[in-house]
Amino acid sequence: MECCRQLVVLVDVLLVLAFCGHIAWTVKASSQCKQALSREIRPHSVAITEFGAVGDGVTLNTKAFQNAIFYLNSFSDKGGAKLFVPAGRWLTGSFDLISHLTLWLDKDAVILGSNNPDDWPVVDPLPSYGRGVELPGGRHRSLIYGRNLTDVIITGDNGTIDGQGSVWWNWFQRKTLDYTRPHLVELMNSTGVVISNLTFLNSPFWTIHPVYCSHVIVQNVTILAPLDSPNTDGINPDSSNDVCIEDCYISTGDDLIAIKSGWDEYGISFARPSTNIIIRRLIGHNRNGSGIAIGSEMSGGVSEVYAENLYFFYSSTAITIKTARGRGGYVRNIYILNVTLVGVDTAIRFDSTFSPHPDDFYDPNALPVIERITIKDVIGNNIKVAGLLKGIEGDTFHHVCLLNIALTITSGSPWNCSHIQGYSAMVSPETCEPLKESIYPNHSSDCYHLSNHLRSSGNY
Repeated sequence: MECCRQLVVLVDVLLVLAFCGHIAWTVKASSQCKQALSREIRPHSVAITEFGAVGDGVTLNTKAFQNAIFYLNSFSDKGGAKLFVPAGRWLTGSFDLISHLTLWLDKDAVILGSNNPDDWPVVDPLPSYGRGVELPGGRHRSLIYGRNLTDVIITGDNGTIDGQGSVWWNWFQRKTLDYTRPHLVELMNSTGVVISNLTFLNSPFWTIHPVYCSHVIVQNVTILAPLDSPNTDGINPDSSNDVCIEDCYISTGDDLIAIKSGWDEYGISFARPSTNIIIRRLIGHNRNGSGIAIGSEMSGGVSEVYAENLYFFYSSTAITIKTARGRGGYVRNIYILNVTLVGVDTAIRFDSTFSPHPDDFYDPNALPVIERITIKDVIGNNIKVAGLLKGIEGDTFHHVCLLNIALTITSGSPWNCSHIQGYSAMVSPETCEPLKESIYPNHSSDCYHLSNHLRSSGNY
């Protein structure tokens, strides 16, 4: 009898693994990270000092950056060009990049964002958001900005880009802003983007924001902001595809990485998803956000996300899916594995109550589809809560898989689940009832057929 019992358990585990393994296979087959060519040689190069820039931390160099890039634009069809920023403290307002450009910072170079809001022009809101994220109307443009670009590299020998965001945080907290705060780096409608080997400090708002972009690589960057700084997300791929984020250290006041795709009716109408996103070897912590978050603005859809080798410590939450009634869209085919947690309040959270909406015209009946979420190989010490997994009444989150998770919990209620359906195996402490469903063929035909498909196709 004991032998039979062990065989039943083994078959149970194998079926769960078969069901939950399909996402990794899908994502790996569809998108791969490439080595960033951050040291690619451009045939033309100039230094910012050639255009009158002064690196004393006081002189405003916006015109120097603008004039240098205007000059280098003449080489965009001749192999591109490099703008070299030498050692110094280079104060500037917002400036635009161009295609086929490398912005290179020396190891002792610091680009400083101006404290004067007039040096950050106001631009139209993103069409997938319909308004500024924080306030109706426009938004301040990012410090380093570009749109409709191809082949853009922002790199160096670990130079620094410092947004000097404390003035913006104060204005935000005092409610004296007229427009939404600027990001530190934003690229729109661009392809072939590489950001690598740099340190980013004190962004006024989100730090790195590729939106409507494709083929984006972010490698070997450090992103820092005070743990109490508001909304200083690290890297936010937004309605973008084929994004690779590798070997980053992030410590900020909010989400380390947040994958987004538009807000309510505007995101649904714009209909550009974030898809094929790979995250590897991420280390970091925060006080108010998550290690990896999806949403809450996910109305254009998020799918095919593969994240592995993650280490989050002394943080609020490790992994979060944020959504709400009215968001619409979907989150599906998410695969997260090899996660180490230390001193995290909540390991896994599905929050369906993120209720801020852009206006009163959203459709409250637009419900998000959340399905095929796999989290595997997680270990954690000094964790307060294993999981707060809350779907939406009438909109159950389906096919949630938890595999090989071992957490040392400090609270008396490790799991709290509602409107969730899924499967689990080798999870400690034991998961909540909705994740204990039998995965045998007569109880879960989807799981059975999928596992057979993967085995017969040779992909599992």
